[in-house]
Amino acid sequence: MDKKTSLLSFAIGAPIGCLGGLIGLGGAEYRLPFLLKTFNKPAKKAVALNMLVSLITVVSAIYFRMNNFDISAIYPQMLLVVALIAGSTTGAYYGIGISTKISDVLFKKVLLTLLAIMGLLLISESLFPFPSTGIIFSTLYMELLVAVACGVLIGIISSLLGVAGGEVIIPILILIFGIDVKLAGTLSLIISVPTMIVGITRHSRNKMYSERSEISSLVVPMGISSIIGASIGAILVVYSPSGLLKIILGVMLILTSIKLFTEKE
Repeated sequence: MDKKTSLLSFAIGAPIGCLGGLIGLGGAEYRLPFLLKTFNKPAKKAVALNMLVSLITVVSAIYFRMNNFDISAIYPQMLLVVALIAGSTTGAYYGIGISTKISDVLFKKVLLTLLAIMGLLLISESLFPFPSTGIIFSTLYMELLVAVACGVLIGIISSLLGVAGGEVIIPILILIFGIDVKLAGTLSLIISVPTMIVGITRHSRNKMYSERSEISSLVVPMGISSIIGASIGAILVVYSPSGLLKIILGVMLILTSIKLFTEKE
């Protein structure tokens, strides 16, 4: 059974890892159904294992994208990145407390609406480019304040659903801060790492990683294939037009919102 689990894990990890390298996602939203249904993991365990594989995917995607990306483009955005990380780690830390005050049904409806709107905006902007991308802030302090607030939202979503948050981070970077989609994908990966570390630390304290067989037969092979997929995606990003990536991301956001809406409680 462990051998079959390992082979399935390896097969599932590669294409999702490719998305991570290509667009800048951890792929957790698309990995979770397999963990729940194919591997029959309880929801909390699936979320914890998912975040662990997402971290592997994101870190490998960062490495490979850096080798195929102009790193100098990141430097002017470092203050923005720090502000988003400050907000996202705070949001991730307090996400569990918030989850006790809001029902899963209400949260999923809010997330559904948010993802669907962002997806439609990205597709529309790609097909019919907006006159200007991003909001013009009156001061740097205002921009950073908005970034922290957006980061808190990202952290809460990441903490509650066990995702890296790229589907939310990338549209925020593009639509609010005017970042190009390819650069946004790389920044999204960087911003995701501290947020996921906070979540993984919490899951570890809850003994979610105590079964070594799960790590060896599921997380390790899925993580290895995710690294391979991320390397392929990072190479493809150089040759993929920004408009096409926006359409792909927009469609993925809408599909994710539909999946959340139709998911049985």
